[in-house]
Amino acid sequence: QVQLAESGGGLVQTGESLTLSCVVSGRTLSEVTMGWFRQAPGKGRDFVTAINRNSGATYYSDSVKGRFTFVRDNAKNTVYLQMNNVSPEDTALYYCAAARTLWPSRSASDYPYWGQGTLVTVSS
Repeated sequence: QVQLAESGGGLVQTGESLTLSCVVSGRTLSEVTMGWFRQAPGKGRDFVTAINRNSGATYYSDSVKGRFTFVRDNAKNTVYLQMNNVSPEDTALYYCAAARTLWPSRSASDYPYWGQGTLVTVSS
């Protein structure tokens, strides 16, 4: 079983930066594929970024590419989402997710393990 615990959300202003953390337990980062998703109020759960656990290659949605960075710390069994130059459109509940499959899917339904989410609110 994989357990995930996010933290780091909060209220920030447009243009500022924020880093979210996700501590993974039950499996090492070499054994699971990790992703970040977000859910804005009244909307579905959207893909943000994911990492190939073997190569370390990262994949991003068009809406965050160039602003957000997926960081992995194998020693701490923790992944991070570095968010730069945020805008009100980034306001959402952010989730980290894990899967035992190899391919870093962009589909939320491919990830069976989820954290509780951490709320990010960006004011204009």
